[in-house]
Amino acid sequence: MAKKETEKKKSLIPPLPVAVTAKKTRSAAKGRANKLPAELQLMDNTVYSKTSFEKEFIENHYNDDQKSAASGRKARPAMLYDTDDTDLTKFIGDDFTERLAATERAVKAATMQEDKKPSRTAHSVAVQRHEKASAAAEDSRQSAPAARTTRAKTVKKALQAPEYHSNHRPVKRTPVRIIPLGGLNEIGKNMTAFECGNDMFIVDCGLSFPDADMPGVDLVIPDFTYVEQNIDKLRGIIITHGHEDHIGGLAYLLMKVNKPVYATRLTIALIQGKLKEHENIGKCSLNVVNPGESVKLGCMNVEFIRVNHSIPDSVGLAIHTPAGILIHTGDFKVDFTPIDGEIIDLARFGELGSKGVLALMSDSTNAERPGHTPSERIVGESFERLFARADGKRVIIATFASNIHRIQQIVDNAARDGRKIAVFGRSMLNTISAAKELEYLNAPDDMFIEVEEMNKYPPEKICLITTGSQGEPMSALTRMAMGEHRTVTITPTDYIIISANPIPGNEKFVTRVVNELLRAGADVVYESMYDIHVSGHACQEEIKLIMALTRPRFFIPVHGEYKHLKKSAGIAYSLGIPKSNVFIGSIGDVIETDGVDMAITGKVTAGKVLVDGLGVGDVGSIVLRDRKHLSEDGLIVVVATIDTSMNAIAAGPDILSRGFVYVKENEEMMDQARDLLTEVLEECLEAGMHDWNSIKSTLKNELSSFIYKLTGRNPMILPIIEEI
Repeated sequence: MAKKETEKKKSLIPPLPVAVTAKKTRSAAKGRANKLPAELQLMDNTVYSKTSFEKEFIENHYNDDQKSAASGRKARPAMLYDTDDTDLTKFIGDDFTERLAATERAVKAATMQEDKKPSRTAHSVAVQRHEKASAAAEDSRQSAPAARTTRAKTVKKALQAPEYHSNHRPVKRTPVRIIPLGGLNEIGKNMTAFECGNDMFIVDCGLSFPDADMPGVDLVIPDFTYVEQNIDKLRGIIITHGHEDHIGGLAYLLMKVNKPVYATRLTIALIQGKLKEHENIGKCSLNVVNPGESVKLGCMNVEFIRVNHSIPDSVGLAIHTPAGILIHTGDFKVDFTPIDGEIIDLARFGELGSKGVLALMSDSTNAERPGHTPSERIVGESFERLFARADGKRVIIATFASNIHRIQQIVDNAARDGRKIAVFGRSMLNTISAAKELEYLNAPDDMFIEVEEMNKYPPEKICLITTGSQGEPMSALTRMAMGEHRTVTITPTDYIIISANPIPGNEKFVTRVVNELLRAGADVVYESMYDIHVSGHACQEEIKLIMALTRPRFFIPVHGEYKHLKKSAGIAYSLGIPKSNVFIGSIGDVIETDGVDMAITGKVTAGKVLVDGLGVGDVGSIVLRDRKHLSEDGLIVVVATIDTSMNAIAAGPDILSRGFVYVKENEEMMDQARDLLTEVLEECLEAGMHDWNSIKSTLKNELSSFIYKLTGRNPMILPIIEEI
């Protein structure tokens, strides 16, 4: 009977009151376990893991115990628990066990007193409960500091992220050097050298476009000095895809180092088109490699892995080196519904991760954007709606020439509406021609027409695909907007779609084009008005996915400005990769790893080379400075003729102004300047000066001071002295 009575009382023990659990009794827990097992089964048959039990216990007890006790309110019940002390000590730590024991003793004592005492009035019961609550609150206040400390430690332990683990086995082997020659702390101009022993290869060789500080410059390419110095080591050039920022500088590199090039089918076709523009390049070895295949380059083996991007046939690389596997993602995104049906090979990335990846080099272009990059298919859905709205009008779509998936969706919608397609822009024509030849672009044979044939069809049966989505001054769309195109005139019967977002720095150009198109009466759809553009680069969740699949020992963010690289590094930190294992490099850094450690061990010659017309590298900082000076303040040319036999001025000095002031409106100032120069020149001759350079310098300085005092401007001054 006694045993049954005891079990009955145990079953009546209520859940742990929060106000009581704040009181500590160390002596009650002596010798008891202080760790939780892997699982815990409670009375309601809920099974908790150690971590989830600790988190829920903290949420149900620690967070509110002080407020409940201090206010005297009835505490929120704790979780259900088995009241068998023997079982509890197996899985509950000292602190919880102490609280449980103290609570059970208090409840049992209260129960025994209730059995012995005579019946009480409701008032006396309420008074007693109030006294108990007050005593509990006082105990809670006294133990508050200790409870806060315990709570903080428990929360930190329960919520701590698991330790990061890479499957790479750190064993010291032959060092590998990763040398970025472009693409870091900038957008475009991507180029990286990989070197091991006496072997080296290049990944990508792109270009970038000049900024406002480079007047007259056409292109910017990487500095090839280091590659030329190590040409005997160079085994080949790997290209990840066919965008200009990855292949645009290749022709200039092949002029200096004619080595084999390896890329996918479409990329090779685009490279061939670019090489035709450079007649001074000899015969090149262009080799097609399919995703899943490998190329051996000395002691290194380069595996091509399919990825999604805004151009077909894009690949990432798994570089198998003596030190370990290096993964270079190239430009990528994760698109589960790509237009060509070729999904990124996530399985291979995961397989490599299980084997062990030494370092991951990941695209950082969209590292600032949370979430996932949308599929290209949503653009096609928008096109379908916009084509329906353009019923009875001519459709003109501007997009990137290399975005074949986008062009395919334009073709599909035009074909559905019975429209013929005319193409404008040299780069657009070259890309579409290559894509059709290799069957990356599917269209009926009679779908595309020549520009001259447009007049044979009514406007509602025509669709134009053109370049100029970035407002480039000489692009087809810009010339159409300005009324300068020889074939196309914009009218109110045009429905124009700019299927691209402005690249930073191009916003003003795009806005100018849009304004002019609207003035001509056309309907214009641009930027974020509809889903007419998606990025080809991975956002944060996709970058996390690649990191989680590969689990690299080291991480090197690539492809982006410093803010992009920094954000990408932050993503790595959030997944547990130690800060000491993340390297944000700069162009020219030598990042070396032996399979165990990684460090920046040196610097090589790297930078930018400016291309102006046919000149490569002949435009330097001095030329750019002069061009900028001319563009800002104009030019003054001073011409004088000196009779050396008479030591006198034979003619002039005459002043010519270009870009400084309009001479006819400033004749008084020009006459004063001419008198000043005559006086200075006569003084030089009277002083016996025969060094023409000294005389020119004197004339320049005196005229510069005179003009600055009158105008506050500093034009470039060019003195010319002739002698007879």
